[in-house]
Amino acid sequence: MNKKTKRLTTSAIMIAIAITIAVICGFIPFLNLPFGGGFTIASMLPIVLISYMYGIKWGLLTGLSYSVLQMIISFGTVQAFFLPNDDNYMGSVGAAIAICLLDYIVAYTVLGLGGVFRNTVKNKTLAIVLGVILALSLRYITHIISGYIFFGAWAEWFFSQDGFYGTFGDTVLNTFTGKGLSWFYSIFYNGLYMVPEIIITAIVSVPVSRIPYVEKN
Repeated sequence: MNKKTKRLTTSAIMIAIAITIAVICGFIPFLNLPFGGGFTIASMLPIVLISYMYGIKWGLLTGLSYSVLQMIISFGTVQAFFLPNDDNYMGSVGAAIAICLLDYIVAYTVLGLGGVFRNTVKNKTLAIVLGVILALSLRYITHIISGYIFFGAWAEWFFSQDGFYGTFGDTVLNTFTGKGLSWFYSIFYNGLYMVPEIIITAIVSVPVSRIPYVEKN
């Protein structure tokens, strides 16, 4: 098997593993948030590993491919953004497309930057762990921006729900208003699943990085 074929085969396998983990985690109740979103057991680590093994250019291409597959398996959610009769309709086709670009294409493509430390940090495990933290943090930031722009209007409703009102939610609503409330909501809500995702993936990446097969090519 030549290097190009090996790279394509390895990347396909890694994407398949990532998708499989994500789909399985989608059926585990405590991993999913009641208003959308959820975290997985290191489903994005395979994409970061590809970037470490073959470089960020190939990593970004792999991340882009993964983002398209994520849109396909989330077709019901994506479709709802475009349907005027659906509660999740975003008000216009332009807004729906923008959400797809940010929350899927950009958010998952940036995982391909996970190999950025492969030539600057000599310790393989540290390079991969740092790559995980950077790549997933960039995904988190992307969701924060999207959440602020497109979902910030839901902030007051969200913090007024029974689980928040009178305690934390009351404090938030008395402290933040307008754009500040929208930013806080997006940071907080997306952090509910992205922070655990970053921590779990960083932890899992330590033993995985010690597998001999995971090497720079």
